[in-house]
Amino acid sequence: MKSSIAVDRVAKTYRGASELTIFADMSFVVNPGERVALIGESGAGKSTLLHLLGGLDHPTTGAIHFGETDITKLTARELASFRNREMGFVWQVQSLLPEFTAIENVMMPLLVRGETPEQARPAAATMLEEVGLAARLEHRAGELSGGEQQRVVLARALVGKPKYLLADEPTGNLDERTAGQILDLLERLQEVHQLTSVIVTHSPALAARCDRTLRLAKGGLVEVAVTMEANSHV
Repeated sequence: MKSSIAVDRVAKTYRGASELTIFADMSFVVNPGERVALIGESGAGKSTLLHLLGGLDHPTTGAIHFGETDITKLTARELASFRNREMGFVWQVQSLLPEFTAIENVMMPLLVRGETPEQARPAAATMLEEVGLAARLEHRAGELSGGEQQRVVLARALVGKPKYLLADEPTGNLDERTAGQILDLLERLQEVHQLTSVIVTHSPALAARCDRTLRLAKGGLVEVAVTMEANSHV
């Protein structure tokens, strides 16, 4: 079942020698099954917002609802369990464990959940096959190309059947051709797994393929129209 993400009057302030406000009174909704691109200049707070959505950081004030769950009210243990079961993460830096094989990397979220290796392995193999890596299960991360590594990251993000996908520059480190292949794969996975997604990107091509694009600037969000030129770079 598709579920929404609702950010309600969120503020984020860092206090030190001086006070730095990143967001103040921010509200927006990502509708069930929607794929939203989050764009903005470097330093605008895109990654900070993604960390707040993922429960990896806490807002100073406000609420963040995933479906009926306000993640700002969860304990650390409850939040960790919610992330593991409900969210999939894709980062620009792939963060694969280099000493492990592709299938072992994909098994990790299920093992953390408490499944045995015997239970986790078939699900991981199926997910790797879905992203086109059926022949690369036993290759270590360092033996894979950049595009293959990003496919492993996608498989790891989705192996636990989450409702939500949060991604930070998923094509940022890839060449144009490989990035285009990952965009096609993201689009297909979005539909097949009925995900609700927020994707931070500098790529006009990626943003143009999302349902909506929000620009982050001066602590606020503005919806913008993004078009993809025929010769746009991914």
